[in-house]
Amino acid sequence: MAHTLSRRTKISLAVLGLLLAIPALALVILLTYDWNRARPWLAARASEALQRPVELRGNLVLTWQRQPTQARSWRDHVPWPHLVAQEVYVRNPAGLPAGDTASAQRLAFSLSPFALLGRKIAIPELRFDQPQLTLLRQADGSNNWTLPQRPPSAWRLELDRVVFTRGTVKLDDAQQKIRATAHLDTLDKDPRYGVAWTLDGTWNQQTIAGQGKAGAVLALRTASQPFPLLADAKVGLVRVRAEGTLTNPAQLAAIDLQLKVSGASAARLYPLTGLLLPETPPFHTAGRLRGHLAQGASQWTYEKFTGRVGDSDIAGSLSYQQRQPRGLLTGSVHSRLLQFADLGPLIGADSNASKAERGVPAVQPAGKLLPVETFKTARWKAIDADVSFHAERIVRTKELPLAKLHTEFHLRDGVLRLTPLNFDFAGGRVTSKATLDGSSGQAVAATVDATARHIKLRALLPKLPELKQATIGEINASTKLTAQGDSVASLLAHANGELKMLVNDGTVSKLLLEQMGLNIGNIVLTKLFGDRPVHLNCLAGDFGVRDGLAQTRYFIVDTDDATVRIGGTVNLANERINLTMRPDSKGLRIISLRAPIYVRGTLKQPDVDIDKGVIAMRAGGALALGALAAPAALVPLISAGGEGDNQCAALLAGARAKPRAPPPGKTQK
Repeated sequence: MAHTLSRRTKISLAVLGLLLAIPALALVILLTYDWNRARPWLAARASEALQRPVELRGNLVLTWQRQPTQARSWRDHVPWPHLVAQEVYVRNPAGLPAGDTASAQRLAFSLSPFALLGRKIAIPELRFDQPQLTLLRQADGSNNWTLPQRPPSAWRLELDRVVFTRGTVKLDDAQQKIRATAHLDTLDKDPRYGVAWTLDGTWNQQTIAGQGKAGAVLALRTASQPFPLLADAKVGLVRVRAEGTLTNPAQLAAIDLQLKVSGASAARLYPLTGLLLPETPPFHTAGRLRGHLAQGASQWTYEKFTGRVGDSDIAGSLSYQQRQPRGLLTGSVHSRLLQFADLGPLIGADSNASKAERGVPAVQPAGKLLPVETFKTARWKAIDADVSFHAERIVRTKELPLAKLHTEFHLRDGVLRLTPLNFDFAGGRVTSKATLDGSSGQAVAATVDATARHIKLRALLPKLPELKQATIGEINASTKLTAQGDSVASLLAHANGELKMLVNDGTVSKLLLEQMGLNIGNIVLTKLFGDRPVHLNCLAGDFGVRDGLAQTRYFIVDTDDATVRIGGTVNLANERINLTMRPDSKGLRIISLRAPIYVRGTLKQPDVDIDKGVIAMRAGGALALGALAAPAALVPLISAGGEGDNQCAALLAGARAKPRAPPPGKTQK
């Protein structure tokens, strides 16, 4: 029996010894094995997984290290394998030019042995020393950063954080036309940032330059460790400065930045953001940018921003929501003081020097008044929008009393609607709405419907002493136009519709018209009445517009001195004026006002002249009679008209009739 027990004991001890010897032998092999012999096998497995060549050119060392964590169980005392590989290179995949996608002078990581039992590759930290990353995308969209789609695997990878030191990141993107290089350098004594970076290159032939800082440790799975960012970069005519954090970079969960943006025009932000913003003067804004990123449903908010556009202040909040088929921009923007001149770039009405400053061709011909800068309708389908804008006060260079502008921009599938577009003006109110249909990507089909009611002449320029004692006087007008074109000039050149206006019981003067910028009216007034103020009993006008030709149906001005009948055309296509003014004076005048006055020339350089033939004819008659009786020579130049033909009452009903316009693109019959 004892002999039997001894034998069993020997067998048990032998089995136990074997079981202990196997891991011991394996441990000895692991500790003494030259892992450089395994480089070809490891490189082949990595190449197979990434489907691109992987080369391990340097020394390969495997050591065992305990993890720097507080021991809570026996597992925390077990050392983990720690692999260090020198000179690691990942080549470009097949079909792309030869070169390296990535390389590192040193690659190091530890691997949890217990996670392997659950088919999980758990790597707490992946460290790259002197990494070199080259991102390449060709014109056809093929690139070297998209990993191949692989069938589902029972194994999964968990990577907690990435640590990197000085290195270089290059981007060569033929689609976006970007060639840029970022240089990374390690910071040793910065309490917040671990890496400093500089950036240079080009984007669409525009210079890229920038610098900043970032964290050295990229926490990929721990949301409580946001990745810090600091950037100051300039792309072409736009400068961006940002400071904040990126949360959970592996999933791009959230971005929270204090953001400052400035540039030559808000429209220059389109290549950077994909947001369709209008042409503006130089601008700068500052606010908080928050982004919540999700696959196909990202949301961005630029909160409580303030800034200036030209000489106008702006503030508000804008939000962008990613969705299909287009993203949606919503928000509200307001301005306490809006300079009228800052609205010019919206329609290309600024100077050629201003156009060059905001990065668009200086295309405006020297002799043309109406803006010819084309609308960029190809971008209108890139986004939908619902944005409101309020301005408390609007100031023109020569003050005009505009206030309380309110408009809402509604952009859907390339169709832009401004509903409403209203503002207070000189004690009255202008209400309007406009539709610009750019869905074709070429010519815009436009409709404008506007009314002006109870505009006070006295309120136009309250600082003028001569108007303080003037009668109240009101302006009422209505217009409805349709047109097609790719610029303001071409829209008006193909406009159809009508314009009606009525002005009653007021005072006008040369100074008033100068302040309002009405140069043609100023010249005409001086020709008719000199420099003195003129009391206006009634002005009634009705224009029909067909294919850009505005034709007077009737246009009469009645003053205390004369009744002036005006007829002719204003050609909006070639900007030429052809109007004839026939004054009929009232009362006794030494020089008759019955000579026709012609308004010719262009909108930019009008020419106003009295019909010298009529005056010469009358003067010739006086000279012929002078031989008979000298006092009679003045008779042809003396007018003794009566009260004149005042047709304001008759014109009032017609001027107040509702305007009509054909559908866009159709000509009136």
